[in-house]
Amino acid sequence: MAEPIRGKRPEATAPTPQNTPANNAPISSHAQQPGVSSIREAEDIDRAAAASIFAQNPQLVQMIQGRLGSLVGRSSGYVESLPAPVRRRVSGLKGIQKEHSKLEADFQKEVLELEKKYFAKFTPLYERRSKIINGAEEPTEEEIKAAEEDEEEDAEIKEEDKDEKKSEMPDNVTGIPEFWLSAMKNQVTFAEMITERDEAALKHLTDVRMEYLDVPGFRLIFEFAPNDFFENKILTKTYYYQSEMGYGGDFIYDHAEGDKIQWREGKDLTVRVEAKKQRNKNTKQTRIVKKTVPTESFFNFFSPPAPPSDEDDEEAEIASDIEDRLELDYQLGEDIKEKLIPRAIDWFTGEALAFEELDEDDLEDDFDDDEDDEDDLSEDHDEEEETDEEDGSGKPRQEAAECKQS
Repeated sequence: MAEPIRGKRPEATAPTPQNTPANNAPISSHAQQPGVSSIREAEDIDRAAAASIFAQNPQLVQMIQGRLGSLVGRSSGYVESLPAPVRRRVSGLKGIQKEHSKLEADFQKEVLELEKKYFAKFTPLYERRSKIINGAEEPTEEEIKAAEEDEEEDAEIKEEDKDEKKSEMPDNVTGIPEFWLSAMKNQVTFAEMITERDEAALKHLTDVRMEYLDVPGFRLIFEFAPNDFFENKILTKTYYYQSEMGYGGDFIYDHAEGDKIQWREGKDLTVRVEAKKQRNKNTKQTRIVKKTVPTESFFNFFSPPAPPSDEDDEEAEIASDIEDRLELDYQLGEDIKEKLIPRAIDWFTGEALAFEELDEDDLEDDFDDDEDDEDDLSEDHDEEEETDEEDGSGKPRQEAAECKQS
């Protein structure tokens, strides 16, 4: 439906034949193909030399980036060199493409309206779900029967699963305690964000819902029961799209705004207290100095990163880091909107994990096919052993536990 945007820089024009070289370079029949090892050695030497030059000349790097940026979207002169009749036909195709873009924009707007239409039909179901979760109502026999019919169709329950240890939760408990916390912890992205300190606060999360805006965008709503951490009963985060459509006719993410959390004294989960001992050189007396520093927390979600400024754009590394955080922040919002809210019960039970597919790009990033990795295995193994010895616990580190699904 929408796609994140990296900053607000001008879009590059679509690829055209204008970059095609006029003459193909001839290949000598007497040229000898270099071996794999020689290619790799040459590449390593070139990379090392280039890295050394750039490291010693940061101004050169900035100048090159500026020159390359100025070339974005600039024509190579190929189209302008074509005969006049051909240029007229190219212009005609551009006119057709313009009409196509208008239809794409209309299509996306109608899709958004269709989403809103069915969201209005989903809302009563979400409200019913919330009442059952929080103990205001109990499920009907029809609702329970519908679920049992589905379970009988595709669930072959193992005997050992039936004999699993029962929860210590009393039978007379109200609703489904910690429903949303459990659902979020089963979603990989949120499981990485939620700290042990966060869990104590997220146990009071009673509902997660969303609403569409009058302008392109949506708002996520987190409702909490009274708790010892913050005064807010509701925390919201709003995602806005740009007013103009993207190249493919999609809505383009612009920015997000989150509510300010009214933390109770000493309960801010987004900071930690560091204590340092200082000694006076003259009196030799010591004192403890405490200061608060930012720390990882799910509740940083409500303080989204700001889009890069013009000054940040000049610093490529800073701008790239901000854009990466913006993209991640947008994806988190989309996951809540498209996955968590519509299928909360499947995330609570863990059944949604069976339908999660790993992105092929992520797999390529995680598993590099570089043959050099095999040569480094023995060295990496030695380093791991040294790390275990320096762990400070006196015990070797344990391997990660396997993920078991019920």
